[in-house]
Amino acid sequence: MSLQHPDERLLLLDSASLYFRAFFGVPDQRSRPDAPPNNALRGFLDMLASLLERYRPTHLAACWDDDWRPAFRVEAIPTYKAHRVAEGGGPDEEAVAPELGVQVPAIVDALAALGLPRIGSAGYEADDVIGTLAEAHRGVRAVDVVTGDRDLFQLVDDAHEVRVVYTARGGVRDSDLVDEAFLREKYGVASGAAYADMATLRGDTSDGLPGVAGIGEKTAAKLIATYGDLASLRAAVDGGDPAIKGAQRARLEAATAYLDAAPAVVQVARDAPVPDVDLRLPTDVADVRLLSEVASTWGVASSVDRVLTALRIPAAG
Repeated sequence: MSLQHPDERLLLLDSASLYFRAFFGVPDQRSRPDAPPNNALRGFLDMLASLLERYRPTHLAACWDDDWRPAFRVEAIPTYKAHRVAEGGGPDEEAVAPELGVQVPAIVDALAALGLPRIGSAGYEADDVIGTLAEAHRGVRAVDVVTGDRDLFQLVDDAHEVRVVYTARGGVRDSDLVDEAFLREKYGVASGAAYADMATLRGDTSDGLPGVAGIGEKTAAKLIATYGDLASLRAAVDGGDPAIKGAQRARLEAATAYLDAAPAVVQVARDAPVPDVDLRLPTDVADVRLLSEVASTWGVASSVDRVLTALRIPAAG
């Protein structure tokens, strides 16, 4: 199919994925001993500049975790991200290094000052915001999702030009560009939807999802390829398909409760309530004073200038 706006491209940032990667991957090089840590902020801005230069989007949204562990996912599977809860904190408090925590408000300020929209949704993760915006723009303009999280591979859709820029292995500069051919070659699944079904069977220890015991990635992919989707596989199990037998049948039957609950956890929302925001790239700095303050206070003037150059905006102040 053809896009309504074939010359336009929307870049959706999994913001936390990027600033966590920056914090752990960029050296902490402060200009003076009493200066605040700036590696997450500096790395985030540098990655943003690289992404703008490489993909030349016309639209962009920095998607945000307003709730990193939504109640509806925890209710479905209580172990969901349980290992990331801060020790001694409440059930909704994520364990974050203090040196990173102090930089997140500066990232918020930098985005606001630059005029780049930051979008979250109460009760939802950034993944859900990304899924909702990708769905809203599907068939309208090309969409690139930037993340280090494989969960978002489920959004890949060649027919509507939705891809994932996967940063987990090579970072932003040497990222994998995930389309349906990548999914077939790497995982043996034919589409983003098939990836979600395979991931449900496989599980994901990093998110506290147990998966079906004894069924790994390759077996899960083969089952989805054979039956088409998870619902059809489960119908075959329930219907006594003789091709599903022995230990494999026993494992799938034993996982009935998990398989009832897991799709609601694994599948990103496509209908999260998000504000109607103009996602077009800014042509001017939104708040010159705030941007100057961020640059000087946090020692990231060169990184700010890189972003302004990528946006084709003259340096502020």
